[in-house]
Amino acid sequence: MKKYVHFAALFIFIITLFTSCEAIETIFKAGIGFGIFIVIAVIVLIVFIISKLGGKK
Repeated sequence: MKKYVHFAALFIFIITLFTSCEAIETIFKAGIGFGIFIVIAVIVLIVFIISKLGGKK
């Protein structure tokens, strides 16, 4: 139970340190990084599938 109390206290402390704009900025930066990762993964998957289909000739 103490573990959760410490986590909640830390969470509240972090929230009070960030202004709302900083929190939103952090969320969007993480979203941009994740989005770039997904786009690269999809491109690699498409190239892999095309290379497998083209290699059967």
